[in-house]
Amino acid sequence: MGKLSDQQGSMGKPTWSRLKRSLIELEKKELLGLIRDIYSASKENKAFLHARFSLGSDVLTPYKSTIRRWMCPDVMRNQDYSVSKAKKAISDYRRAIGNPVGMAELTVFYCESCADFLDYCGMDDEGYFDAWVRMYEQALKTICQLDIHQQEGFVERLEHVRFRESCSWDPFVASAMDSLMEKYRFDEKG
Repeated sequence: MGKLSDQQGSMGKPTWSRLKRSLIELEKKELLGLIRDIYSASKENKAFLHARFSLGSDVLTPYKSTIRRWMCPDVMRNQDYSVSKAKKAISDYRRAIGNPVGMAELTVFYCESCADFLDYCGMDDEGYFDAWVRMYEQALKTICQLDIHQQEGFVERLEHVRFRESCSWDPFVASAMDSLMEKYRFDEKG
């Protein structure tokens, strides 16, 4: 046991620098084997690599599925919602490729999923509503980074979300969305 703890002590804390040195020493075949193992380890890793290398017809599908699952759960199957898990899907995409059009699509889709959920299920969770408004603003910020001709479709979708207000929404949500449209001057562009 002493020998093992001596080895652990001399190895120190794992860091990116240490890992990088180990990776540099690998042969091409060993490195490909490692990447294959990482790829096979989880669906998140697969989605990341597919997005990074633009593999498949729609690299956004797994991210959208995760957002939909966690922001618009099937309450008949006792599924719960999770703001953090839905936001993680967007963060994972950002790390994988972070394409601005893809980011706009995911943030707008998040907002649409919230509205869909509230169309059939009432709730009283300020955290859910606050996260929704923050994502609405993130969507607008992301859309502002796009070329003018790319913005229109995304803004129309957010407008549709804003005007879908139902009795199950917290009253501040629609007001906050109106203010955000004004702040980012999309209320004047229509």
